[in-house]
Formats: sequence, C-alpha cells, structure tokens
Amino acid sequence: MENNDILIRLRYALDLKNTEVVEIFKLGGLEFTKEEVIRILTKSNDDFDYEGETDESEGQLKINNRTLESFLNGLIVLKRGKQEPKPGQPERPEFSKESVNNILLKKLKIALSLTSEEMIDIFDMAGIRVTKGELGALLRKVGHKNYKECGDKFARNFLKGLAIKYRG
Repeated sequence: MENNDILIRLRYALDLKNTEVVEIFKLGGLEFTKEEVIRILTKSNDDFDYEGETDESEGQLKINNRTLESFLNGLIVLKRGKQEPKPGQPERPEFSKESVNNILLKKLKIALSLTSEEMIDIFDMAGIRVTKGELGALLRKVGHKNYKECGDKFARNFLKGLAIKYRG
C-alpha cells in the first residue's frame, strides 16, 4: 500500500477536513498548503511515475515514509497534546527504519489512545481475526525476537475497521 493511499484512507476513517490535515502536518513539523494537501489526497491511476514526486497527468503529490510519519506524529500531538522532551532526549523523534505499516499501527494506537483489546475489536470489525500475541508481535520494536512485519492486508483492514468504528 502506498503512503498516499494510507493517508487517504486515514483521512476518511477519522473524517478529517483538508484544513485539519494541513494543521496536523504543521504539528508534525511540515508545512503544506491546502492546495498541496488536495494534491496529496488525490487518487491516482496505476500508471504513475515511481521516480518523481509528482505524476503530471494526475497532479498527485507523492509523499515518502518520513512525510507520512511526520503526519502521524502531528496526529499524536493533535489528539494527545505536545509532550515535553525529557533531559537527554532529542527534541524531535527520530524517524524509524521499520515497516510503514508497523509504524502506522503503533502511532495510531498512541494517537487514538487505543488498548490492545480495542485494536483487536477494530480488526474484528473489518473481518480479520487477530490474537493478542499476533498484535503484540506487530507492535514490537525491530530486532525483538517476536517482531513481525505488518503486511498491507493487516494495515488496510485496520484502516477499514477504523472507518467502520468512527464513521458507522
């Protein structure tokens, strides 16, 4: 799943307006105009250019992993408030080397204050059965012996379950 597709599905699930998306990016440390956000959220065909940032025929502005992670960090700040860094801790969180889908699950869990049981219920709403152990493996740090990379199917169904939960 592409980063733009993740952002489009997340925006739909949480019923975010374009101006709210601009504000979330700003909270995550990136400046985008409303017009740029509209270009990011424009669905594209499958014949786009993977090399460049934009597909001229569709006008979609492609986002990379760092941009998506900045959006998710901004969502955490919006929903939970800004956390003051502890002494010796960096001002901004470092960007992760993990799978985008694992980061998505972790950051949405934090932003929406979800418990593991609530996350399992969200997967269940989308028709996927996930055990607590499987969910724990998806939320682990890279390098942990039980870490499991989250596939697109899990991420897609989690976003589908969020849409069902928040939009009815």
